Amino acid sequence: MNIVRRLVRVASLAAALGLWQLLTTLDVDLWLRFGQFPTVGEVAAAFGDRVGTAPYWQDLVHSLRRILVGFLLAAVLGVAAGTAIARSRWAADLLGPLVEVARPIPAIALVPVAILLLPTNEQGIVFITGAAAFFPVLVSTRHAVRALTPVWEEAVLTMGGGRLRVLFSVVLPGALPGIFGGLSVGIGVGWICVISAEMISGEYGVGYRTWQDYTVVDYPGVFVGMATIGALGWLTSTAVEVLGRRATAWLPRPPERAPSRAARRAVRAADPVASLPASAPVPALDKEPVA
Repeated sequence: MNIVRRLVRVASLAAALGLWQLLTTLDVDLWLRFGQFPTVGEVAAAFGDRVGTAPYWQDLVHSLRRILVGFLLAAVLGVAAGTAIARSRWAADLLGPLVEVARPIPAIALVPVAILLLPTNEQGIVFITGAAAFFPVLVSTRHAVRALTPVWEEAVLTMGGGRLRVLFSVVLPGALPGIFGGLSVGIGVGWICVISAEMISGEYGVGYRTWQDYTVVDYPGVFVGMATIGALGWLTSTAVEVLGRRATAWLPRPPERAPSRAARRAVRAADPVASLPASAPVPALDKEPVA
């Protein structure tokens, strides 16, 4: 990413913070009521106070542990189930109806189920997080595996490869882009549900602390929690995307964009022949006459 794009992104964030500061400082009340909103300065001061305390980092570690355990379980089970449904008629007939019935149920609605089934709140939160991330991973994996061209599989079978060789040499590598797309969606959905579960039944965590700040009318603390959740979600999603790019580095990439007008002028000035279109005749070079 070039420096211009970085500056644009920083300026976009700065403009949003500046607008927030302006609206809250002036107590704007035009249908949207900003009078009770904390200013950017108040939130920054509250964040500075929280960062220096042990409970803030304790909550952050609890939330990260819950999301990572739940997400890893969802990734393993989702890829396995999605591949099985796409490759096996028996798995599609046995698991497909169950998936389609359970998939529309919001994961946060499983809180009573988690309380009844699991002995501790910690296990219940991990269960809800894993259930939320499981279905995006499964659906993306199923579609990615079904979209593979059969020519690759036939080539491996022709050379004497077995079903396991096809699975690990063709199916899973070929479906990696779709699988990582589901993982990227799953980690975001997982964060939504882990925070909601912490608010409902958690004892520690960023979501629990944010809800506690709301109950005691500590609005700057609420926005500190929201900012922390956003930062954690962005970092984990970026980590999944970076891992996906490295795992699929062997795949062909889309062509780069056409060079800008300034770049074309620079090339034309340096080499007039190279700037001619492919159909244009190239000027003949001076040659010695043939005797």
